[in-house]
Amino acid sequence: MTPAHRTGYLGELVCSSSLKSDSPHTAHGLLKEEMRELGSIVLECAKQTAVPGGEALCVDREAFGKAITAAVEGHPNIETIRREVTEIPSERPCIIATGPLTSSALTESIRRLTGTRKLHFFDAIAPSVEADSINYSKVFRQSRYDKGGEAAYINCPMTREEYEAFIDALLSAKIAHLHLEEEKDPRYFEGCLPIEVMARRGRDTLAHGTMKPVGLIDPRTGKRPWAVVQLRQENAEGSVYGLVGFQTQLRPSEQERVFRMIPGLERAKFVRYGAVHRNTYIDSPKVLAQTLEVKANETESEDSAASAIHSNEDSNVKALFFAGQLIGVEGYVESAASGIIAGINAARRVLGREPIVVPNETMIGALLNYVANCPHEDFQPMNSNFGILPPLETEHKGKDSKRLKLERARRVMKEFIESLRSEES
Repeated sequence: MTPAHRTGYLGELVCSSSLKSDSPHTAHGLLKEEMRELGSIVLECAKQTAVPGGEALCVDREAFGKAITAAVEGHPNIETIRREVTEIPSERPCIIATGPLTSSALTESIRRLTGTRKLHFFDAIAPSVEADSINYSKVFRQSRYDKGGEAAYINCPMTREEYEAFIDALLSAKIAHLHLEEEKDPRYFEGCLPIEVMARRGRDTLAHGTMKPVGLIDPRTGKRPWAVVQLRQENAEGSVYGLVGFQTQLRPSEQERVFRMIPGLERAKFVRYGAVHRNTYIDSPKVLAQTLEVKANETESEDSAASAIHSNEDSNVKALFFAGQLIGVEGYVESAASGIIAGINAARRVLGREPIVVPNETMIGALLNYVANCPHEDFQPMNSNFGILPPLETEHKGKDSKRLKLERARRVMKEFIESLRSEES
């Protein structure tokens, strides 16, 4: 087990029950389209265990973990062995997808192979509460702009006075110590900042971000609230709701004190408290090819990672792959997408074929291109977004650029899959 996990299920979701947007017009929606084209079992399990989430693909945490576990353990060609791995196995092909909470022993084994410095950031988890403990007289159900059905979210509206009092309490609340070497100045992933960190950037930061009431009307007043806290259903029974965007490092006692100031949560019973954990990732641009295979360096290099791999005659890096958040992608779906490509390429090595490189014009290809070829010295994790797609041949702005990139990505992925199928035939 790790500090963030609670069950023994494969594919346990720890930070959120949401796999982000499933809208075909978004970057995350495009990524899911491509994964479905490639036969994603993860998304098939998500479909089976989905719960209301507006435009987001949300799942029942426990049911999803059970479904993933059953899919793996029930496969006739898979043997599931539950024991700790402390060294990189010598068998090839091999995929290392141990996630951001990789154990210290295996992390050290990876470091010795790659010669790279340890890289990490801190990730945060949002708390969840019992549905029966919510005061429904003070909240209302609505998705933003009524997209995805009204049952998707419970909204806790705040007046300006309530918001200001909440910010005061949040800024004065005590945090839980990380007990890690970067405790004094932890580096967080920008897309998953603790709510108290965001609040310190300015009193109105949350009102314009996580607590922005856009697209919501309180039926009791007929007006948009000053701020709102959204609660998202986390299981099929609707008995547990998570506080959307409320990742936190506050002490559990402080979470109870501060978050019970939210209208409707005065007597909230916490099923899970928010927490912060450390995410480890490798310096992929120096270590991995775009196929997600460890680079087999045939010439001397001044780069420390390349030199370490080159000089280690016993490293046997051919057909050694990395996948998941460990490679520097951020998000459940991005991690699963990288796993598909690592799996395909490991299978191709078994069959004596060369690994595939997914075209950069697709979302998966662009993401893996970033991981393998990021030019910045300070490599940091990335999630799917239109900014990583290559520019269009002719310049377009705004929605036209986004639409054309979507159309190009779909066309290129279709052609790519057709080429793979023709290879099989």
